[in-house]
Amino acid sequence: MPKQDQAPEKRPDKRHKKIKKTVLISAIFCLCFAVVAGAAMLWMAIFIEAPATTRSLPVTFTVSSGQHLSIIAQNLKDQNLISNLTAFKLYVRIKKAATRIKAGEYEMNTGMSPETILSILISGKSKLYRLIIPEGMNMQEIAVLAQEAGLCSRKQFLSLCNDLEFINQCEVPGMTLEGYLFPDTYFFSKETDCKTLIKNMISTFKMTFTNKWKARAKEIGLSVHEVVILASIIEKETGNGKERPIISSVFHNRLKRHMRLESDPTVIYGVSDYYGKIRYKHLRRVTPYNTYKIDGLPAGPIANPGAHSLKAALYPAQTDYLFFVSKNDTTHKFSTNLKDHNRAVKKYQLNQ
Repeated sequence: MPKQDQAPEKRPDKRHKKIKKTVLISAIFCLCFAVVAGAAMLWMAIFIEAPATTRSLPVTFTVSSGQHLSIIAQNLKDQNLISNLTAFKLYVRIKKAATRIKAGEYEMNTGMSPETILSILISGKSKLYRLIIPEGMNMQEIAVLAQEAGLCSRKQFLSLCNDLEFINQCEVPGMTLEGYLFPDTYFFSKETDCKTLIKNMISTFKMTFTNKWKARAKEIGLSVHEVVILASIIEKETGNGKERPIISSVFHNRLKRHMRLESDPTVIYGVSDYYGKIRYKHLRRVTPYNTYKIDGLPAGPIANPGAHSLKAALYPAQTDYLFFVSKNDTTHKFSTNLKDHNRAVKKYQLNQ
């Protein structure tokens, strides 16, 4: 039988070879990418957990308003809070946190991880500065404290305290904010503006002066502003806290009898040439605050009273006292008549 023709030998398809080659290259590329990506993820995981240094030193870090991420990162590096600029910026972008970092002053330490540092910058929990306002300080003295704390300049503070538009916004009666800058311990960040600082003090006053106290003021025939004026005088006259209601009773008794209050602290508030010792020229000088020369209450508060003095002004002790004189030991000698008062003055003030 004749031989049948043999089938031609199949040759590998060039296109098929090309596909196989492409698949192989892709597989190798993917493997390499996976290895690199894995290594990058491991590197990033190690970076965000590891502090820049093993030493833990306190650092106050500041972010200014509108500051770019590159500047923030550089400052973190300069203050030994992070070890790698690129890694930190990449981490921030992965977390989509670049626009969430808040301006402020932050308490950190060099032992913190980048993860912790970023969470602090996002939180906005800035370093707080304590401002202690003692009872009985006037607004000039409080302005100095605010400036010393680095929170508000003395000039700006006093300007706002005398700004009628701002005073009206704060819904405070009177021509200044004297009397309404409530004595307390406050905490403010450096980002706090002067207006906010003052409004916090006024808000504390308003929370302290309750509706019950407002009703009591009306009951005794005084406005809230008049109570604040009287309380400020009580505050300045009191050396021993237990005497506040008794001192209050003296002023209430005098007001009822249409007697002048004759309070030295009111005289001092109304003059600019007082240097630690009150003189007869001060007592003789007619000012809106000299209660030796004017009837009734002075033109406004002479200090910022605390809650105890406000309460004493509203709830005076029941006494017949009309006079008191310092015994030079923080307490006073109280008298119901001028003769006894003069005798007390001789004993405690003239050493006779």
